Amino acid sequence: MHRRRRTALAVSAALLVGVPLLSACGSEAHPGAAALVGGDRIEVSALQAQVADVRSAQESSAQSAQLVKSSGQLSRAKLHGIIFGRILDRASKDAGVTVSRKEIQEMRLAAAAQSGGDKQLQAMMLQQRWVAPGQIENDLRREVQLPKLAQALGTDLTSPEGQKVVGQALAKASKALDIDVNPRFGVWDDEQIQLGNYKAPWITQVTEFEQPAPEAGA
Repeated sequence: MHRRRRTALAVSAALLVGVPLLSACGSEAHPGAAALVGGDRIEVSALQAQVADVRSAQESSAQSAQLVKSSGQLSRAKLHGIIFGRILDRASKDAGVTVSRKEIQEMRLAAAAQSGGDKQLQAMMLQQRWVAPGQIENDLRREVQLPKLAQALGTDLTSPEGQKVVGQALAKASKALDIDVNPRFGVWDDEQIQLGNYKAPWITQVTEFEQPAPEAGA
């Protein structure tokens, strides 16, 4: 039987754990940086490049005006995604979890099959997650990574208790990374594992993709 799982961002928003709020240091201390995560800069220029890719894809769509109008918080959404990815990477590393290129490709094939084809997958990702075609595999990487993290922690994401355990691991990683966001974009909240009051439009949506069956001996 195929196993199914929630999207990384949907799950992350639902994970509520008791970790103190971190405040931002301010853009003046780190000019040109959208955020500092684990001492590494997320450059505003890199963030803008991701936003530009999405806008370009939206403008090529027949629903261009609607897509642009519905994604007014695109810059914050992208920054949220970048930071969450770094946190998930840190928590995965702490738990000894790795993700292979093959696993990501298999997830994309499964997601495309469920969506009715790769073109339909691209359209869905652009509309629902504000993800450009070239960003899809990086986004789907989390679909592989989160359940593997849960498994490494001896739980899964199908129960509130399992989500709490994973949330605690993510919050621990978030706090360890000492996340400092440029106030222009908000303040990172370790407790909610999200960027201030920002909530992605898919946060309450349970979008599930089928996980490819594990290979024998995997």
